Amino acid sequence: MATSRTPDPAARGHHPDIARAAALIADPSRARILKSLGDGRSLSAKVLAAEAGVGAPTASVHLAKLVEAGLITAESVGRSRYYRLAGPEVSLALEALAMIAPPVPITSLRESSTANALRRSRTCYDHLAGRLGVAVMGGLLQHGILAGHDGRHRGEDAVRDQPLGYGRDHEYRLTEAGREALDRFGVDLAALPERRQLVRYCVDWSEQQHHLAGGIGAALMARLFELGWLRYGVSPRVVHLNTAGATGVGGWLGLRLDDLVA
Repeated sequence: MATSRTPDPAARGHHPDIARAAALIADPSRARILKSLGDGRSLSAKVLAAEAGVGAPTASVHLAKLVEAGLITAESVGRSRYYRLAGPEVSLALEALAMIAPPVPITSLRESSTANALRRSRTCYDHLAGRLGVAVMGGLLQHGILAGHDGRHRGEDAVRDQPLGYGRDHEYRLTEAGREALDRFGVDLAALPERRQLVRYCVDWSEQQHHLAGGIGAALMARLFELGWLRYGVSPRVVHLNTAGATGVGGWLGLRLDDLVA
């Protein structure tokens, strides 16, 4: 007689349960919650309920399912619970789905404004994306801070790159002049996590060009917030560059960013 065996945990983890993850994201309310957390920040259950357009009890059920599945994490602060994505991989998965998903019809001026703002300047987990992110990447290359490629995504030449997520076809590197330039700008490379790759890039889904990711990408965005040149918008993931930021970043990288001020 055949006997059943308990599956080995390592074997169970060998094949990812795509169907389960897809089913969790497929619910419109849970999808809106995950999108709201896409910039890596922690948000309260109250805020996420409002973003999802559901009541607090319904949001609590959705959040519990996402925590149980390991897509988000929860932390209690006083009487409130705050949630954030479990890691950048979740954000990249959402970006990938956005590439094949049919567009949501824009039915209001607010929705149109949000779509335009996302294309202008947004976060891609913890680094800059959109037209601003692509412009900064171009300036870093033009001034020799980074080297290795020209920042353009050419679909017909790409082997592994897709218009989303981390790129792998090109090896960008930080130059010695770049280390000095970043130090002058206030980015302390020695303080960055050793386990994280300094220079990575993403293929920007809206611009179809490269924007900077990795440790330096995160540090640059953090520096812009520290200087008061960048602020979060009302909608999740949207960031706004102010006039001082356009002048400061533009002067540092030789860019004209007036059309990206919000």
